[in-house]
Amino acid sequence: MTDVYIAKDQFAGKRVELSDISIRDGLQSLETIIDTDTKVKYLEGLILAGFKRMEATNYGHPKFVPFFPDATEVLKRLLNSETKGPDGRTIGAMMKRNGGDVELTAVAIHEAGAERAFKDFDAGHGPDRILQMTSTCPEHQKANSGKTHDQYFAMTEQVIKAAHSRGMVVNGTVSTIWGSPFETYNKQYSMEEKLDIAITFVKRYLDCGADDIELADHDGSVTDYHKSHEFFSRVLDPQEMGTGPDGRDYSDPNLYIAHFHTKNMASALRNAAAALKAGIIRFESCLSGIGGQPANAVDGVVIEGREGDYYSDHFNHGLISTEDMVSMFHEIGVETGINQEMLIKLGNDFRSDVLEKFAATQKRLGRPSMPCRSFMLKDGKLPESVRQLYAG
Repeated sequence: MTDVYIAKDQFAGKRVELSDISIRDGLQSLETIIDTDTKVKYLEGLILAGFKRMEATNYGHPKFVPFFPDATEVLKRLLNSETKGPDGRTIGAMMKRNGGDVELTAVAIHEAGAERAFKDFDAGHGPDRILQMTSTCPEHQKANSGKTHDQYFAMTEQVIKAAHSRGMVVNGTVSTIWGSPFETYNKQYSMEEKLDIAITFVKRYLDCGADDIELADHDGSVTDYHKSHEFFSRVLDPQEMGTGPDGRDYSDPNLYIAHFHTKNMASALRNAAAALKAGIIRFESCLSGIGGQPANAVDGVVIEGREGDYYSDHFNHGLISTEDMVSMFHEIGVETGINQEMLIKLGNDFRSDVLEKFAATQKRLGRPSMPCRSFMLKDGKLPESVRQLYAG
């Protein structure tokens, strides 16, 4: 028995908050551009299944991240959607901007993306929340943003002020917490030193005014779930985190979102269980367990300026599966607010509509594709290596 073992009924009735980010993080990893109708269809389906937080699009530069040319259109269509839920309310009425409780997030890592988000927001159809991102690894930081750490934090502080003046929320993502795809960083620091560095980045983002923090393992570096438990326990420790200059308790679990990419889906699920044990209540995931770094090619053509992929085995570094994580939490007795039956049906449709069609195209091009990695969709059950943490 491990110290991260979850006793039967320990979390019965506990509620977590799940965000699905398939239509942003998921689709950007596929080497093709998915049409707007499909994006809206699955965003609406996830909302109808119970999700209140959706990462809907990316305002990245279309030259380098060409998968979201319809960022504004997707948000407009959700805000004006007449699709009705079981209670008779329309999807549009469920949107936070229209007085509902569904929050829409868009990635806006750079200043130009943030400006596009602000322009859309001012026009009445922008996101409620934008996401910015730093990496603890300097090489990863430079590759993603083109800026040093100091340059990025100076920029993001101004973005946060501009967003808050409009009533928008800003997420600060801290990446490469447990390790980086750049081996220089991994060799330079021990795991304990990496976690120490990550804590300083979390505090720095909060000091800049970020409203919440995504704590991300973007390439499956945390293979030992005890290290997941250790880090999340630290960010929820009042003595270690302290109080911010604005009076916020930096150990408040509402501030943090767990985000796990991995080659090994069972490992990601064990990490999520460990984070739950530590006290984390907010998690992100993707349908079928897809997602990851923006693809470097579109339909077989390499994107100019994106030559060379610094992630190995790209199509096996997806995010934790939405279908699996919801199922695991329900088995533990945790309340998610998600209709699992609707989710599994939606997941199967997504697998057929998106992944299998993408795989067929890639096969014609002689290129690899991203597989469905959800245990629930493939096997109808979670693996014993996950269930042994809480079954009994």
